[in-house]
Amino acid sequence: MNIAVVGGGTRCLYLLDFMKNNRFKMIESRIVAVADIDENAPGLVKAREMGLFVTNDYNAFFDRDDIDLIIELTGNLAVYHDILLKKKEHMRALAHTTALLFWKMDDAHKKVNDSELSLIQKQNIYEVLMNQFIQEEAMVIDKDYRVVDMNEAMMKKLGRTSQEVIGKFCYQVGHHLESPCTGKNHPCPLTEVYKTKEPCMTNHVHLDQNNNEIYYAISCYPLSNNGEIVGVIEILRDITPEIRVQKAQMQQEKLMSIGRLSAGIAHEINNPLTTIMTSSMMLQEELDPGNEMYEELQIISNEAQRCRKIVQSLLDFARQTKPMQKLQDINAIIQESIYLTKKQAEFSDIAIKAELAEELPRIYVDKEQIQQLLINLTLNAVESTGAGGTITISTEYAADTEEVRIHVADTGRGIAKEDIEKIFDPFFTTREYGTGLGLSIVHSIVERHAGSIKVDSKPGRGTRFTVALPVGGVPRE
Repeated sequence: MNIAVVGGGTRCLYLLDFMKNNRFKMIESRIVAVADIDENAPGLVKAREMGLFVTNDYNAFFDRDDIDLIIELTGNLAVYHDILLKKKEHMRALAHTTALLFWKMDDAHKKVNDSELSLIQKQNIYEVLMNQFIQEEAMVIDKDYRVVDMNEAMMKKLGRTSQEVIGKFCYQVGHHLESPCTGKNHPCPLTEVYKTKEPCMTNHVHLDQNNNEIYYAISCYPLSNNGEIVGVIEILRDITPEIRVQKAQMQQEKLMSIGRLSAGIAHEINNPLTTIMTSSMMLQEELDPGNEMYEELQIISNEAQRCRKIVQSLLDFARQTKPMQKLQDINAIIQESIYLTKKQAEFSDIAIKAELAEELPRIYVDKEQIQQLLINLTLNAVESTGAGGTITISTEYAADTEEVRIHVADTGRGIAKEDIEKIFDPFFTTREYGTGLGLSIVHSIVERHAGSIKVDSKPGRGTRFTVALPVGGVPRE
């Protein structure tokens, strides 16, 4: 494995000396290049003396095909993230937090074979490596897919204990599956390492004990004994926040594009719709209500009005009006919204209850937009809840994040797991006559208020939307 080092400080100097003076049993590797902006950095000076490639700009590494691993030793995670973005696909990267892991493990491997080292000392070395030196999640897997060990960081993330993971199959622990991972989008890193006999990288989605998804970037390295691969060590970096940011950006871009398109279509359709409605009403005035044509004209008028409502939803969605923030009482806005939707709920034999927190702080919001948000969520709940059901709107103040949270919960049919990620997409609906814009409008209002919205739902057990709004409102530009 050819290694390039970014950061020529004392850590780099230590790494150069360490590798020069040690033979590696688990991973054969050598440093071939070092980069640092400081010409006099000790590691860079040492590398130059050793005849290695040196540079002041680590971007030079990305033009080479002989580098397998780039190690970031600057201590700056921004540099590490830049490397991840620019590196070639075959290259792997390690942050400074784990850079010395494998050389430390190799050193420990040698010491473990030293007959003078007591069993307790061996165990202590291993414990330090797995649970203190490695900052990311890590686990050791044997050739039969069984978990040999897992560090405390990973067990905590998955909500498991050592008794629940050691000896279990890795695909059972991480994916809740009954067979190894397969497929182009979810390749098994263990299988890949055994096939190529080289380290590999991939991305996986793991599940914790509550089936919540955790996105991981996995680096998988072979563990060898006398030239034979006996297992692997997986280093897993949680990239869930980054994935969520990417999805949010994609969603926002999609909403903006559809919004512009919708605005143009809506204005073009509105004029002919007005003509259709006016003409049908004028013709009705000339006919007796008992006339067969009168009834046909009424259908035309009703359908035109339904189209107009869809057009109005398109305009609401496309408008993306900047919030006119004023200090407001959220509980009062909720009470007004309940009053406006209560009749429609009662008509479907559904009760609306309010459980509002006392002494809730007033917050900066656009009253009309928040009222529209609440009406949309309430009417959505009405349509999802059968006769005799209940909709509960509650509020709470989260002092730690300085947010007011609004919960809209129903006892309806719930949302299928595969639909949850799509419900905020424009025009997505599971109803025969739905426009698929109600929740998209809700999402855009929340975004414009610098808030967040999440949904908890299980089929047959109802749905709960939680809207969190910052007390201080949207920061002034």
